[in-house]
Amino acid sequence: MNHKHNIDASLSEVHQSVDTTSSSKPVWKRILSFFGPAYLVSVGYMDPGNWATDLAGGSQFGYSLIWVLLMSNLMALLLQSLSARLGIVRGRDLAQANRETYPKTINFLLYILAEVAIAACDLAEVLGMAIGIQLLTGLPLLWAVLITVFDTFIFLLLQRMGMRVMEAFIICLVGIIGISFLIEILLAKPDAGQIATGFVPYLQGPKALYIAIGIIGATVMPHNLYLHSALVQTRKIRRDEQGIKQALKFNFIDSAIALNLAFFVNAAILILAAAVFFHKGHTDVAEIKEAHRLLDSVLGTRLAPVLFAVALIAAGQSSTVTGTLAGQIVMEGYLRLRINPWIRRLMTRLIAIIPAVIVILINGENNIDSLLVLSQVILSLQLGFAIIPLIHFVSDKSKMGIFSIKPIVQFMAWLVTGVLVYLNIRMVTGEAINYFKTSENVYWKIVIVIGGLLFIGLLLVAIFYPLVKKRRKPVSVQVHREDVQVSRLEPPAYGRIAVAIEFSRHDHTLLSSAIGQASQHTSFVLIHVVESVPAKILGADSDDFETRKDFEKLEVYAQILKDKGYSAESRLGFKNRVKEIARIVKESKADLLVIGAHGHSGVKDLLYGTTIDAVRHLVEVPVFIVRLSET
Repeated sequence: MNHKHNIDASLSEVHQSVDTTSSSKPVWKRILSFFGPAYLVSVGYMDPGNWATDLAGGSQFGYSLIWVLLMSNLMALLLQSLSARLGIVRGRDLAQANRETYPKTINFLLYILAEVAIAACDLAEVLGMAIGIQLLTGLPLLWAVLITVFDTFIFLLLQRMGMRVMEAFIICLVGIIGISFLIEILLAKPDAGQIATGFVPYLQGPKALYIAIGIIGATVMPHNLYLHSALVQTRKIRRDEQGIKQALKFNFIDSAIALNLAFFVNAAILILAAAVFFHKGHTDVAEIKEAHRLLDSVLGTRLAPVLFAVALIAAGQSSTVTGTLAGQIVMEGYLRLRINPWIRRLMTRLIAIIPAVIVILINGENNIDSLLVLSQVILSLQLGFAIIPLIHFVSDKSKMGIFSIKPIVQFMAWLVTGVLVYLNIRMVTGEAINYFKTSENVYWKIVIVIGGLLFIGLLLVAIFYPLVKKRRKPVSVQVHREDVQVSRLEPPAYGRIAVAIEFSRHDHTLLSSAIGQASQHTSFVLIHVVESVPAKILGADSDDFETRKDFEKLEVYAQILKDKGYSAESRLGFKNRVKEIARIVKESKADLLVIGAHGHSGVKDLLYGTTIDAVRHLVEVPVFIVRLSET
């Protein structure tokens, strides 16, 4: 059976690329095929941005804040399971669901905030990897930051090799981090009894509360909620009630295992800091470099700092892969815009590198940890805009049916959201108050006040809009427009005409132009090529919701032609648009190709893929180019 991709799918290149339904596989293999998405998500919970809060907590308060890590991990498990539920049941990622629910202006603002969050997250990954490279090699930090550009190629290679390879790569990196800290803890020899006391809720004053807020604020990241709702859709499942229940069950187990591994890593960092620094009088260690330097002298072995640096690089590399996937999900879901993966990756990385390079050039290497803290504050501001819509969506019985969450789960979710949003607002407000006390800059004070009011306003819209607006005309999340009209067609000419369909308002023009070249005995071949990331990796080996919808649209067009007395068939292509159009034209023995041209050139031609010239040189039949107006 040939599986097809559809560019409307979330992460369409790998959409439903892992088959969990095959009866030829042993039961244990079918169960294992569900596992993987949560491991990609879990790396966001152990990225370099979390290290600073864990180090500060352990070095200043010993083991007493382990319970905060456990509590934040349970919060994360609840929210990630809701994200997975949205993707499994509705076949929508969070960005697509937002697009269907909120007005266009609100969606654009949510998109901008999501992109800012992803850029901030990538900034933390860049700095973490760069610091790790510097600690391991001794290179200047500026050079180490620039080296991180090359991980773009690692990501693209992983995309080409498929979803399971990408998951295996991430799991290996997580393993490196875990093993590194396990060895570190064995070297540090912490007291197990004292560690156990850390699970008892207790805060040693206002400063401990501030560190606790930082730990919780750095734990749940908005981009992970977008990511998880898309990654679960890489699994092809049975769409009946039993199949969905099974998928929800195994994905919850997957999340529980993966997030417990993340908890182990964060707890290991805190325990290491407590054992090596707090209990030996170094209670002021808050910077990653300082922790690395002291490990050598305190533990008396060079292995400890090397493992620390290796783990830091692994944390940064694994997080940057998932951050890029999240960026793709956000752009495609909100804007229905798909660009070449390497350009998307390079854009994200450059946005992160530029501020890091500027800070290093102006202030040297001393303020890097403050830049890490800033990235976490920015992430904290975005959190409510991801969690609040998510809870609305999975609580909606009209969309989720019997799989909508129960009232007790809704209560817990809103409680967790209230705690997280309150703590994050409190942390950011505290930073703003300190700035107001110490700064004379009136301009920035006005900007902060206006920004704060806009923030609160948008937060209220996110909370109440789905409740007030009970039903609105759904907005398509698909790349293809719904207002396509192709029924008013002119009489035909030619023997067999291939038409490259793009699913836009121009399809009427394309088909009318094709009809103009036909006779009553002409047959048509309607072609559409899927260029999504999963399609580029897996070709035709996928069968998903969006692909079926894509094919159904072609069939609607074909039926319109048939109703007018013509013979017509639908063909989907995958991966490379130019080669696939040429292949289908040859295989279908068409004697004319009708294709549209928008007049893109330069950067637009690079972003949006192929040129008419490339197609024209690969086919041996006349090409009828229809100029399509962009207005």
